[in-house]
Amino acid sequence: MSLSFPASRRRTVLAKLATLYADMDAAYTAAAAAAGLSCAGCAENCCVSFFQHHTLVEWLYLHKGLDALPDERRERYLERAREYVAGVREAVARGETPRIMCPLNDEGLCGVYDHRLMICRLHGVPNVLIGGMGVREFPGCGPCQRLAEANPNIKAMDRTPLLRRLAGLEMELWGGKAGRPPKVDMTLAEMMLRRPGE
Repeated sequence: MSLSFPASRRRTVLAKLATLYADMDAAYTAAAAAAGLSCAGCAENCCVSFFQHHTLVEWLYLHKGLDALPDERRERYLERAREYVAGVREAVARGETPRIMCPLNDEGLCGVYDHRLMICRLHGVPNVLIGGMGVREFPGCGPCQRLAEANPNIKAMDRTPLLRRLAGLEMELWGGKAGRPPKVDMTLAEMMLRRPGE
Protein backbone atom coordinates (compact mmCIF):
# COMPACT_ATOMS: atom_id res chain seq x y z
CA MET A 1 0.00 0.00 0.00
CA SER A 2 1.42 3.35 -1.06
CA LEU A 3 1.63 6.04 1.58
CA SER A 4 2.85 8.82 -0.69
CA PHE A 5 0.74 11.97 -0.77
CA PRO A 6 0.65 14.86 -3.27
CA ALA A 7 3.04 17.58 -2.09
CA SER A 8 0.39 20.31 -2.22
CA ARG A 9 -2.06 18.30 -0.09
CA ARG A 10 0.69 17.41 2.35
CA ARG A 11 1.71 21.08 2.75
CA THR A 12 -1.90 22.17 3.24
CA VAL A 13 -2.67 19.50 5.84
CA LEU A 14 0.55 20.08 7.79
CA ALA A 15 -0.18 23.82 7.88
CA LYS A 16 -3.63 23.06 9.31
CA LEU A 17 -2.02 20.73 11.85
CA ALA A 18 0.25 23.57 13.01
CA THR A 19 -2.88 25.66 13.62
CA LEU A 20 -4.54 22.81 15.49
CA TYR A 21 -1.42 22.36 17.63
CA ALA A 22 -1.54 26.06 18.53
CA ASP A 23 -5.18 25.59 19.62
CA MET A 24 -4.18 22.52 21.67
CA ASP A 25 -1.46 24.56 23.37
CA ALA A 26 -3.96 27.31 24.20
CA ALA A 27 -6.47 24.80 25.59
CA TYR A 28 -3.77 23.13 27.68
CA THR A 29 -2.48 26.46 29.01
CA ALA A 30 -5.99 27.52 30.08
CA ALA A 31 -6.70 24.14 31.74
CA ALA A 32 -3.34 24.10 33.52
CA ALA A 33 -3.82 27.64 34.80
CA ALA A 34 -7.31 26.79 36.07
CA ALA A 35 -5.91 23.76 37.89
CA GLY A 36 -2.89 25.64 39.25
CA LEU A 37 -0.57 23.22 37.43
CA SER A 38 2.95 24.20 36.42
CA CYS A 39 5.65 21.96 34.97
CA ALA A 40 8.40 24.25 36.28
CA GLY A 41 10.58 22.36 38.74
CA CYS A 42 8.43 19.23 38.57
CA ALA A 43 10.26 16.15 39.86
CA GLU A 44 7.91 13.78 37.98
CA ASN A 45 9.03 14.09 34.38
CA CYS A 46 6.19 13.06 32.06
CA CYS A 47 8.75 12.43 29.30
CA VAL A 48 9.28 8.96 30.79
CA SER A 49 5.60 8.09 30.28
CA PHE A 50 4.97 5.30 27.79
CA PHE A 51 2.81 6.55 24.93
CA GLN A 52 1.68 5.08 21.62
CA HIS A 53 0.88 7.51 18.80
CA HIS A 54 -1.74 6.90 16.15
CA THR A 55 -1.79 9.32 13.20
CA LEU A 56 0.05 9.55 9.90
CA VAL A 57 -0.30 13.32 9.83
CA GLU A 58 1.51 13.71 13.17
CA TRP A 59 4.16 11.23 12.04
CA LEU A 60 4.84 13.37 8.96
CA TYR A 61 4.93 16.54 11.05
CA LEU A 62 7.42 14.98 13.47
CA HIS A 63 9.76 14.26 10.56
CA LYS A 64 9.35 17.80 9.31
CA GLY A 65 10.80 18.93 12.64
CA LEU A 66 13.55 16.32 12.62
CA ASP A 67 14.55 17.21 9.06
CA ALA A 68 15.02 20.85 10.07
CA LEU A 69 17.64 19.96 12.70
CA PRO A 70 21.40 20.09 12.14
CA ASP A 71 22.63 16.66 11.03
CA GLU A 72 24.71 15.98 14.15
CA ARG A 73 21.86 16.79 16.51
CA ARG A 74 19.37 14.71 14.51
CA GLU A 75 21.74 11.74 14.51
CA ARG A 76 22.15 12.04 18.29
CA TYR A 77 18.36 11.86 18.69
CA LEU A 78 18.12 8.89 16.32
CA GLU A 79 20.77 7.00 18.30
CA ARG A 80 18.77 7.68 21.47
CA ALA A 81 15.65 6.43 19.66
CA ARG A 82 17.40 3.13 18.85
CA GLU A 83 18.40 2.79 22.53
CA TYR A 84 14.82 3.61 23.57
CA VAL A 85 13.33 0.91 21.33
CA ALA A 86 15.78 -1.66 22.73
CA GLY A 87 14.95 -0.58 26.29
CA VAL A 88 11.21 -0.90 25.65
CA ARG A 89 11.66 -4.43 24.33
CA GLU A 90 13.63 -5.39 27.44
CA ALA A 91 11.04 -3.86 29.80
CA VAL A 92 8.13 -5.55 28.02
CA ALA A 93 9.99 -8.89 28.09
CA ARG A 94 10.20 -8.50 31.89
CA GLY A 95 6.45 -7.77 32.04
CA GLU A 96 7.02 -4.13 32.99
CA THR A 97 5.53 -0.90 31.67
CA PRO A 98 8.51 0.95 30.16
CA ARG A 99 9.61 4.15 31.91
CA ILE A 100 12.42 5.41 29.70
CA MET A 101 13.30 9.01 28.93
CA CYS A 102 12.03 10.26 25.57
CA PRO A 103 14.88 10.35 23.04
CA LEU A 104 14.05 13.98 22.22
CA ASN A 105 14.38 15.20 25.81
CA ASP A 106 17.37 17.51 26.25
CA GLU A 107 17.73 18.31 29.96
CA GLY A 108 13.99 18.79 30.34
CA LEU A 109 13.36 20.49 27.01
CA CYS A 110 11.93 18.88 23.87
CA GLY A 111 14.38 18.91 20.97
CA VAL A 112 11.55 19.43 18.47
CA TYR A 113 9.23 21.43 20.73
CA ASP A 114 7.23 23.05 17.91
CA HIS A 115 6.71 19.64 16.30
CA ARG A 116 5.84 17.59 19.39
CA LEU A 117 2.78 15.36 19.10
CA MET A 118 -0.72 15.74 20.50
CA ILE A 119 -0.20 13.50 23.53
CA CYS A 120 2.90 15.47 24.47
CA ARG A 121 0.89 18.70 24.27
CA LEU A 122 -2.18 17.60 26.24
CA HIS A 123 -0.74 15.23 28.84
CA GLY A 124 -0.90 16.49 32.40
CA VAL A 125 -4.27 18.15 32.85
CA PRO A 126 -7.45 16.19 33.62
CA ASN A 127 -9.41 15.71 30.42
CA VAL A 128 -12.35 13.87 28.93
CA LEU A 129 -13.03 12.27 25.57
CA ILE A 130 -16.67 11.93 24.52
CA GLY A 131 -17.56 9.41 21.82
CA GLY A 132 -19.53 6.36 20.85
CA MET A 133 -18.33 4.49 23.94
CA GLY A 134 -19.53 7.24 26.28
CA VAL A 135 -17.29 9.53 28.30
CA ARG A 136 -13.72 8.44 28.93
CA GLU A 137 -12.00 10.30 31.76
CA PHE A 138 -8.27 10.85 32.15
CA PRO A 139 -7.16 12.18 35.55
CA GLY A 140 -3.98 13.95 34.42
CA CYS A 141 -0.46 13.59 35.74
CA GLY A 142 0.40 12.79 39.36
CA PRO A 143 0.94 16.44 40.43
CA CYS A 144 -2.36 17.45 38.82
CA GLN A 145 -4.20 14.59 40.50
CA ARG A 146 -2.90 15.84 43.85
CA LEU A 147 -4.08 19.35 43.01
CA ALA A 148 -7.51 17.91 42.17
CA GLU A 149 -7.67 16.14 45.55
CA ALA A 150 -7.18 19.50 47.24
CA ASN A 151 -9.62 21.26 44.88
CA PRO A 152 -12.40 18.97 43.64
CA ASN A 153 -13.87 21.85 41.59
CA ILE A 154 -11.14 21.55 38.94
CA LYS A 155 -12.88 20.88 35.64
CA ALA A 156 -11.57 18.44 33.07
CA MET A 157 -10.66 19.78 29.65
CA ASP A 158 -12.83 18.35 26.87
CA ARG A 159 -10.36 17.23 24.23
CA THR A 160 -13.07 15.78 21.97
CA PRO A 161 -13.23 18.72 19.51
CA LEU A 162 -9.43 18.73 19.19
CA LEU A 163 -9.29 15.00 18.47
CA ARG A 164 -12.10 15.31 15.95
CA ARG A 165 -10.16 17.98 14.10
CA LEU A 166 -7.06 15.76 14.16
CA ALA A 167 -9.08 12.84 12.77
CA GLY A 168 -10.40 15.16 10.06
CA LEU A 169 -6.85 16.11 9.07
CA GLU A 170 -5.90 12.43 8.94
CA MET A 171 -8.73 11.79 6.49
CA GLU A 172 -7.89 14.93 4.48
CA LEU A 173 -4.30 13.72 4.15
CA TRP A 174 -5.57 10.30 3.05
CA GLY A 175 -7.63 12.04 0.35
CA GLY A 176 -9.83 10.04 -1.99
CA LYS A 177 -8.06 6.72 -1.47
CA ALA A 178 -10.31 3.75 -0.82
CA GLY A 179 -10.74 2.66 2.78
CA ARG A 180 -9.31 4.32 5.83
CA PRO A 181 -5.71 5.28 6.62
CA PRO A 182 -3.67 2.39 8.02
CA LYS A 183 -3.61 2.21 11.80
CA VAL A 184 -0.51 3.67 13.40
CA ASP A 185 0.46 2.20 16.78
CA MET A 186 4.03 3.24 17.49
CA THR A 187 6.11 4.94 20.12
CA LEU A 188 7.65 8.27 19.24
CA ALA A 189 11.05 6.56 19.00
CA GLU A 190 9.71 4.06 16.48
CA MET A 191 8.21 6.90 14.47
CA MET A 192 11.56 8.69 14.50
CA LEU A 193 13.33 5.67 13.06
CA ARG A 194 10.89 5.17 10.18
CA ARG A 195 8.93 7.34 7.81
CA PRO A 196 5.37 6.58 6.68
CA GLY A 197 5.56 4.14 3.80
CA GLU A 198 8.96 2.67 4.70
